[in-house]
Amino acid sequence: MDISGEKYQVLKEYFGHTSFRNGQEEIIDNLCDGKDVLCIMPTGAGKSMCYQIPAIMFSGITIVVSPLISLMQDQVNALIQIGIPAAFINSSLSFGQYNKVLQLMSQYKYKIIYVAPERLAIDSFVNICKNLDISMVAVDEAHCVSHWGQDFRPSYLKISVFVNALSVRPVVGAFTATATKDVKEDIAKRLCLNDPFSITTGFDRPNLYFSVITPNSKELKLLSLIRERQSLCGIVYCSTRSNVEKICDYLNENGLTATRYHAGLSEEERKNNQDDFVFDRKSIMVATNAFGMGIDKSNVSYIIHYNMPKNLESYYQEAGRAGRDGGEAECIMMYAPLDVRTAKFLISKMDENSQISEEEIEILKERERVRLKYMTFYCTTRDCLRSFMLRYFGERTPNYCGKCSNCISNFETVDITVDAQKIMSCMVRTNQTYGIKMICDILRGSKNSRLLNLNFDKLSTYGLMKDYSENKVRSIINALVLQKYLVLTEDEYPVLKLGKGAAAVLKGKETITTKILKEQQTKPTKRVEDETFDNGLFTHLKTLRKDLAARASVPAYVVFTDASLKDMCRIKPTTIGEFSNVSGVGRAKLDKYGKIFIDAIKEYEEGKGEN
Repeated sequence: MDISGEKYQVLKEYFGHTSFRNGQEEIIDNLCDGKDVLCIMPTGAGKSMCYQIPAIMFSGITIVVSPLISLMQDQVNALIQIGIPAAFINSSLSFGQYNKVLQLMSQYKYKIIYVAPERLAIDSFVNICKNLDISMVAVDEAHCVSHWGQDFRPSYLKISVFVNALSVRPVVGAFTATATKDVKEDIAKRLCLNDPFSITTGFDRPNLYFSVITPNSKELKLLSLIRERQSLCGIVYCSTRSNVEKICDYLNENGLTATRYHAGLSEEERKNNQDDFVFDRKSIMVATNAFGMGIDKSNVSYIIHYNMPKNLESYYQEAGRAGRDGGEAECIMMYAPLDVRTAKFLISKMDENSQISEEEIEILKERERVRLKYMTFYCTTRDCLRSFMLRYFGERTPNYCGKCSNCISNFETVDITVDAQKIMSCMVRTNQTYGIKMICDILRGSKNSRLLNLNFDKLSTYGLMKDYSENKVRSIINALVLQKYLVLTEDEYPVLKLGKGAAAVLKGKETITTKILKEQQTKPTKRVEDETFDNGLFTHLKTLRKDLAARASVPAYVVFTDASLKDMCRIKPTTIGEFSNVSGVGRAKLDKYGKIFIDAIKEYEEGKGEN
């Protein structure tokens, strides 16, 4: 296929852009050349365009396998808005609607069809596909096919069976936001990718600001954070359903407009609450991790994790739902040691799956415990947060980003050698058979019954750090683990062991330093405001966009993203030609909305002049 000029024509005509983002062009070129692709690209970096553009260029139909109904509806709405015929097939369709989609599909009325993975095993769907020209199968959220991924879904195992059942094998593209080396290998194996072009565009999202805070009262701090951002849209993630209920009620009782989402709600309420958030009727969504995968809402300005997730993969994916339009956004973690216990409990209660053996279940739990350890390190490290995450995903990165709470906070480097010796001596005297909690209790002189029954109050190290808070002792222990002076075992109940350099420290032959905050309180985050456009005009255009979206029964960002509106405010187009230069304006949106928005801009400018 000659794609040298056509891909740019499609990019501008349908999506309103004149250049590709990092990695997009290579992925599109390989798919159009008939090569399978394995793409790891962070949330908000433009994965969907990587398969949508080839889908438009291919002669046949593209099937996109997607795990969530909400994602399909969002994507199909957006494609229809820009003039691409698309549909979805999932459980939300009635029997009559399902048959109608199959009929139109068999007549090649659609270029792109989003399908739930469960549908790939239904004979009626497979038989129709066998008689059609299926040019490509794109697998979104491809990590769901891996046992070692954070969101394994058995229905994803049916994808390769479906592809092999087709009369002619189509090109296959696998796309996900986060994947370690093991997960990538598993994706390629389980989807039976043929010598795929593999690309990882980089996990960094420069527009996101990361912070970790440890407030005395999470509820009060959360209320304060959201009130500071009251005009903005955000998501608050909680680890349990009960926390979702409690926090949602708390925010509403304090005058904020919050809604909720978790698996314990009825399907109808989940849909209504999600619509309230997506259509901007409620500005705050309080949810478990059941919410968000595939939500394409572009104007989420902050993500707050009220509880620590179980692993960095989940955290980065959830945090990545902020700033999808490229605007500045914040990702705030509210950490407490109790979160670790909650996460361990959730791991221990992982449901067994009939398609996974007991041995595999135990392996999965063990891997989750290792992941939890790194998640805890992230919350307690004094190093650059962005650097810590990117290194976890295998990227080499500078140790300073200047855009996370650790980098901008006021740190001092302190010598912790004596404290390290106290900790290590305590471990030696207890035969290196206990975890962090017991070592902290002994050093702080705790009177808990288990410690006293073991006569640990008689140890020479008992109470040596009685003036330290538990958080401070834990922080020092975590620093020693990160620097490999101590080792935390990967058992269900991790035990502290001495590392290779511990002997030299105990003998006074080596010193250890770490970073400690000079002040007790984490400095408040600073939002980066864009001063290069007219905020008054932006508000005016947002009102117009909201009205147009309501008439079309689509979310506001499907009409235009905030990024497009801001570009209009900078350019202030007064002709159709000028409007076509706005980012995100393709042919269909130019025809549908060009004159309306130009008139609104002129009206605003004339009114400003009169004032």
